[in-house]
Amino acid sequence: MEEKNYKRTLERRGVPWFGLGFLILIAALLGSFFTEIPGKVSRNLKQILESRRPDTGVDKDTLTRRVEERLRAEMEEDLARELAAMRKALAKQEAASADARDGESPPAPPLPLGKVEDVRKMRSGIPFKTEITFEKGGIASAERADKDSYTANYELKLKLPAAAKTIAELEKSNPDLSKILPSLPALLEKAEVSPWFNTLYDNKAGRIRRDANALNELLTKHNVYDCETILHMRTEGGRRVFFMQAEMDVVSDGSDGDRLSTMPDSIVNSTYYQPFTSYGWKKRSKTPNPMIAGWEKRVANGTKELKASGTSTDRKKWLKGRIAMLKRGISDLKSRSFLIAEYDPFIVIPVTLLTAMSDSYAPKVGDYAVVIYGKKVYPCIVGDGGPTFKVGEASLRMAKELNSRATPYNRPVSDLNVSYVVFPGSREKTKGPPDYEKWRQKCHELLAEIGGLGSGYELHQWVDLLPKSELEKSKETSPKPEGE
Repeated sequence: MEEKNYKRTLERRGVPWFGLGFLILIAALLGSFFTEIPGKVSRNLKQILESRRPDTGVDKDTLTRRVEERLRAEMEEDLARELAAMRKALAKQEAASADARDGESPPAPPLPLGKVEDVRKMRSGIPFKTEITFEKGGIASAERADKDSYTANYELKLKLPAAAKTIAELEKSNPDLSKILPSLPALLEKAEVSPWFNTLYDNKAGRIRRDANALNELLTKHNVYDCETILHMRTEGGRRVFFMQAEMDVVSDGSDGDRLSTMPDSIVNSTYYQPFTSYGWKKRSKTPNPMIAGWEKRVANGTKELKASGTSTDRKKWLKGRIAMLKRGISDLKSRSFLIAEYDPFIVIPVTLLTAMSDSYAPKVGDYAVVIYGKKVYPCIVGDGGPTFKVGEASLRMAKELNSRATPYNRPVSDLNVSYVVFPGSREKTKGPPDYEKWRQKCHELLAEIGGLGSGYELHQWVDLLPKSELEKSKETSPKPEGE
């Protein structure tokens, strides 16, 4: 019945060519998306890794896969937003067309001569000023041949910031910094601006230049100015310190079957959730990682679509790459464990620093660190690698401690008043499951090397929120050997 009514509507109103055109455009975007993403990801990975040899302590394959999956998820989210906007525009157009068909034809409007100025805020927060000038011209065939009859100029201005270097500049963000770290003013006197600060803003500028030239959506103003400074400091005793002042965004990755054997179906079956972190270790129990089931289901669905007769050649090519990536991930999940962002406190550092083998100040996966926010100091480790064009990220556990309203979609701190103090070269030789008390003690010792905390300040004590595994329970109940 609905189909007959729809046909009668088409016969009465005519074919909605504008709507069909948008549907064709959506189909084209989908085709382009599925054929181009592997290439885009590969190009991004090449740019990130081509000039750096991996640190021998970093699992290059795991780190590469993490970045690939994060970039892929970002692209999928961008496509979803674009398609939603197109559907909304299509619905408005169809509604307007229906109203026009039901009423009388409007009179022809006069030519819009003169200047029209429109100042508005783009989605990215950039003030966007347009000036459109209409002039009376000759006949259409003549104007078509005139190269100056239809032109546009586009100018984008961006001020690249200077790094904060003095205690006065840093304490504009947090006036308690020198009280929390009494030795900081003296360390700053000999501190040097890290070359990674300029590299970060070069990466931002390169991304903006590329997207502006293609008239793509640009980085938001918030994400352009996300870092106040990156400094290299060194004590008289030789302890190196990587100091960064920035905001804090949230990551929600990671999984570990040994410590958390079940996860919500919404996460297990999510195509966006990444079950890995750069920090990982060999599994210690036979309890399977809960994310394996969801990834195996995606392999089965992809294999079924691959065999279907109606699947296009380009789609098959994309599916083969996707299935291969999923199988590599499943193998990793069966043999290794990872941090869990919801439960473990860790920070994220751009992947270019994590793989910068020749830089003794560059943080590495597993290095100890402290996060300073307000009057609080939080011990943690460097747990994951992030994009090259942004800084200031931490696990959901850390984010919620700073702001209880933090979620994977709501950053805990938008201002540049979070201090990240990393101790390069402090990581353990052997990676293993988080030991929060050990992390706290180690960070206490490292802080002592740079002068310690001020009077009245102490390191936060993390509580293990994970349910105890069967292995841990059996250890607690098993009788101890004599003499212990």
